[in-house]
Amino acid sequence: MALAALAALALAACGTTSENAPKPGGGAAAPAKCGADGKYTIGMSQANVAEPYRQRMDDDIRKAAASVPQFTVNFADAAQDNSKQVEQVDTFLAQRIDLLIISPNEATPLTAPVKRAFDQGIPVLVLDRKVDGGAYTSFIGADNVDIGKQAGEYFAKTLLPDGGKIGILRGLAGSTPAKERYDGFMSGIQGSKVEVIATADGDWLRDKGQQQADAMLKAHPDLQAIYSENDPMGEGARIAAQNAGKTDLPITGIDGLPIESGGLKAVSAGRLSATLIYPTGGKEAVDAAKKILVDCQRVPKAQTLSTQLVTKANADQVYAELNKG
Repeated sequence: MALAALAALALAACGTTSENAPKPGGGAAAPAKCGADGKYTIGMSQANVAEPYRQRMDDDIRKAAASVPQFTVNFADAAQDNSKQVEQVDTFLAQRIDLLIISPNEATPLTAPVKRAFDQGIPVLVLDRKVDGGAYTSFIGADNVDIGKQAGEYFAKTLLPDGGKIGILRGLAGSTPAKERYDGFMSGIQGSKVEVIATADGDWLRDKGQQQADAMLKAHPDLQAIYSENDPMGEGARIAAQNAGKTDLPITGIDGLPIESGGLKAVSAGRLSATLIYPTGGKEAVDAAKKILVDCQRVPKAQTLSTQLVTKANADQVYAELNKG
């Protein structure tokens, strides 16, 4: 009996009792319901579908999930409304979904509903944009700080090697990629003669990007280039530049979608000087969901997706490679 008591104490100290064990869906244990013979409902909470990138993300999830017969995916569009996305996540939870995929509109407002799902033992895959803290199963996305840094280095070493005055079109304030791409860019131009003289929030949207770039160019007619934190805002900035008589103004973006209306074609056509590939992670999210629900396997806490700088020299080649199959 004494030995048994000591063993129980040792287990408790190691945190291996049922009370202290990792919750199902937390990346360290399989959910209560998993296996190849089951049927699973996945809730996909999308920040908005006004951006081509997010439409492509949903399409990539649909395509990947179609090859997993056990999966049914229900989609919700938050339309850039934090409170709406919170409500939609809670609706998914009330419907007893088996797994949640979420691309949060903004980090802090969506942290609590993500934690609610996680605490209920529902696996949560956070896609593209982060939440605060670590109450989720896995984050899947590219390194936005590195992407921003690569963009900054492109400005400093290639686009404006002798320096120059530039403007920045930032994404939605409160979304982690907006801050990370800005921080990375500033790191990339550090020590160069590239000078940021104007910044504005374009909320990731083409029309707002055009409006902000128009105001920027009117206030700063000496602007020599624009760094846009995504391709649609960059395309809007191109229209503003043309309206201002600056048809050759260098503008760079991020996303590089391999579609006719995407950033790769914009670079090939000369509307953007460069872009950086930002994978949607849709296929990877479904692969992770399959490992969790069908294969009863663990997934890593973070999966970092690769990126690539694309200029006119390699835009057509990258487009062809990404559209193989």
